[in-house]
Amino acid sequence: MKKQKIISVFEYQNLRIGDFGFQEIHLNALMKLNELHNNAYFQPIAKGVRFNQYVGTIQVDGLTIEINPKADKTDEDNKWKGFLLHMLKSCGRLSPKSTGVANVNRQHLNLLEVYFELYLKEVEGLIRKGLIKQYRLETKNTKALKGKLEFAGHIQQNIIHKERFYTKHQVYDTDHFIHQVLNNAIEIVEQFSRGTRIYDLTKRIQLSFPEVKLEKITTQKLNAIKLNRKTSHYSYALELARLIILNYSPDISSGKEKMISLLFDMNELWEEFIYIQLKNYLSEINSEWKIEAQSRKSFIGFHYLKPDIVLTNKLTNEKVVIDTKWKLADKYVSIQDLRQVYTYGRYWGAEKVMLLYPGNSNNQNFRRFENINDPIAHKCKLGFVNVMDEHGHLSKIIGQKVFELLDF
Repeated sequence: MKKQKIISVFEYQNLRIGDFGFQEIHLNALMKLNELHNNAYFQPIAKGVRFNQYVGTIQVDGLTIEINPKADKTDEDNKWKGFLLHMLKSCGRLSPKSTGVANVNRQHLNLLEVYFELYLKEVEGLIRKGLIKQYRLETKNTKALKGKLEFAGHIQQNIIHKERFYTKHQVYDTDHFIHQVLNNAIEIVEQFSRGTRIYDLTKRIQLSFPEVKLEKITTQKLNAIKLNRKTSHYSYALELARLIILNYSPDISSGKEKMISLLFDMNELWEEFIYIQLKNYLSEINSEWKIEAQSRKSFIGFHYLKPDIVLTNKLTNEKVVIDTKWKLADKYVSIQDLRQVYTYGRYWGAEKVMLLYPGNSNNQNFRRFENINDPIAHKCKLGFVNVMDEHGHLSKIIGQKVFELLDF
């Protein structure tokens, strides 16, 4: 059983052959993975890669690469270990009952382990409750005539065995597509959990799970799954199984290595996180402000504008636009970001627009865009919010802090 080596890096960090046991075979696999995802995950450099804003875990050929987020490059690395798990939990992408999240500070605990364990626990719960059965059509030889006799197959198969019938008939059992999806994900977990603390749990669940056909699972088939009242309690297990299956890349490196990756775009995650924190705070204080995420308006042709967050006052119809940016703001903010947020303000009729960054820089006052011939005096502000409290934990008052930045 090959013991996993672990490399822990941060977003926008370089990793070269020879660093921490990183080999050419791993580099080739990463480059192939990157190619399959439109070169979004990494940037190739001499004998290595430079990570982009995607964070998470990649596992290939006995090597686990943990890519951690880090909003403040001056902080100690250990301060940001486990931050991604807590953020995923806050965004509802991890169940609070996951023991992996509860033990987030444990050494060598990675994102894949957490999701694997959470998935296995969900399947274990389904087995304990009793797996559902469904009707399916089966075509085979039987000793009794039932269902529809398939004449061509019957003649071909039973020209000698007159006592048999080649029929197509209904069977009511646990071998159906939902269970085939769950089993496929269990097989993937079994491959990548060897040598970890959850391997025994994986083998126990495999022993308890019924035998099902090994079907090739595609995105189209996964999208076609429709749950009903009888199968609704399978929804979370299927969501996790989908995540595992679609991030599995068999034979990615010249048919030799199998890889699984679980990566999240920190720009999208930061946007989602701020939206949820602000929405929860507005609900707590029973505010007159309504919040929307990814509100869209047509721009030109088939193109549209889509700010991250739009706040609307239910009483006055006043609007405020927030555009989140997961990056360190330089001394001079990007002119592209300013143009973008100004356009949002004009299209939504918002007097106030704010670019929101992680960090503890001094927050500025709203400043009016100059030389603008518009009846609305559009004003812009650079806002900064600490994602961690003084104890190094994920802050619980981020929604309040963001709202206070808007100077109402």
